[in-house]
Amino acid sequence: MRRWRNGLAMMATASLVAGFGAGGAQAQQPGRVLGIEDAVRTALGSNRDVVAARLGLLEAVEQVSEAWSSVYPSIDLNASYSRNISAPVNFLPAAIFDPTAGPDDYIGVKFGADNQWNSTIAIEQPLFRPSIFVALGAAGRFESLQEESVRGQTQAVVTRVRVGYYQLLLASEQVRLTENSVRRVRRSLADTKAMNAAGLSSDYDVLRLEVEVANLEPNLRRSENAVLQARRQLAIELDYEEQESLRIRGALAEMNLDDLGANSADNREILEFAGFRRSASESADEAVRAAGELRSDLRQLDLTRDLRQTEMRLEQVNYLPEVTLFGSYVINAQDNGSPNFFARGDGQRAYSRVVGVRVSLPLFQGFSRDARIDQKRAALRAAEVQVEKARDIADSQVKGLVESADESLLRARAQGLAVTQAGRGFEIASAQYTEGLGSQLEVTDAEGALRQSEFNYAQAVYDYLVARAQLDEATGRVPLVDIGANGAEF
Repeated sequence: MRRWRNGLAMMATASLVAGFGAGGAQAQQPGRVLGIEDAVRTALGSNRDVVAARLGLLEAVEQVSEAWSSVYPSIDLNASYSRNISAPVNFLPAAIFDPTAGPDDYIGVKFGADNQWNSTIAIEQPLFRPSIFVALGAAGRFESLQEESVRGQTQAVVTRVRVGYYQLLLASEQVRLTENSVRRVRRSLADTKAMNAAGLSSDYDVLRLEVEVANLEPNLRRSENAVLQARRQLAIELDYEEQESLRIRGALAEMNLDDLGANSADNREILEFAGFRRSASESADEAVRAAGELRSDLRQLDLTRDLRQTEMRLEQVNYLPEVTLFGSYVINAQDNGSPNFFARGDGQRAYSRVVGVRVSLPLFQGFSRDARIDQKRAALRAAEVQVEKARDIADSQVKGLVESADESLLRARAQGLAVTQAGRGFEIASAQYTEGLGSQLEVTDAEGALRQSEFNYAQAVYDYLVARAQLDEATGRVPLVDIGANGAEF
């Protein structure tokens, strides 16, 4: 986790270039076949939500740099030139120059020359300004919050990709099972028509099978449309342009949840990515503890609470004095006639240098500061309440997902046995009907039971994989974000 956080800023910049380049190149490969890990890696490099979150992190990093600028000295250079079309005149008592002049006598004296220049370099260096240091802490916490936000967004994208991948597998399984049913019923219909022509079956048997075929064909079309929609949805998450050409690897109906080694390479990759080995020995209490430490939304709420506390302290330190060192260097010059940059000699040019220390102590500003502190204190308390509530919700959610994963695993095992029994039942019913010992109704019912049990098994495996994906996000241990595809922590 530390390595992920330390490299996040660098990854944010690199992925904006490499991600667009790699993702765009991949999107131009029609008919590409992806495994679960390939799909997730593609999404991490090109998903728009991830890219937007990383841009938000870059903004936070720059805000921290902006906050640090208050620690350094500020240096300002100002220069001006003015041309007196008519020089200003002030009146002085004439008695200054002529003692015999009356008290109401004045002499007009022109001040300034035709051309005037002024140049100033001013420097200020904060020596003691508590608000700066508190603001730096707030900026750092905001950056940490944005880092965690990127992590949370990345986890959410990975989870959506995994669920979308499993949804496409389930929809494909529905198409395969429906196609198998259509094929079996059509074969039975052909056999029944032959038997009907030989007088060995009734017209009702033929009619019943024709109705069964008519019912299955729309279901097949609906299943095919569901596959297309699931493929499009997954392609959107991957930022994959050739949406309908996207293909994935794996088969839910062939997945063995009891023996990892009994699976094909594609199915084994799916189970290993889902943490099949790691989840086997984990209890609900261990999952809850992991969520308390690693879950992203809880971390974000903790960081938000710390940020609210820092904001309150920022208002409180406004009661303290500020000490600033300042200095300036000024050049004034003037001359008459044609402009000559900063005059010609020392008689027309003057310098001044000033250094000093300024102490500023706010004494009274109405009651606005007290009101702002009370507002920040209320916001802090609200954040604390949200943290407490979120932890209770997280505990309940994690326990529910552990129970759902366990229930789905048990259901898959039971449905695996049901598939075997339903397949055997269909074989027996078909053989009996062929031998004239059974009815077509028994064959139709057996075929429907086989199709339903096969889909129920695929559904149970799907539910297990989805529960595992959601549990990984709920406990803050998402593959390729927090842990490797092999289960090793980053």
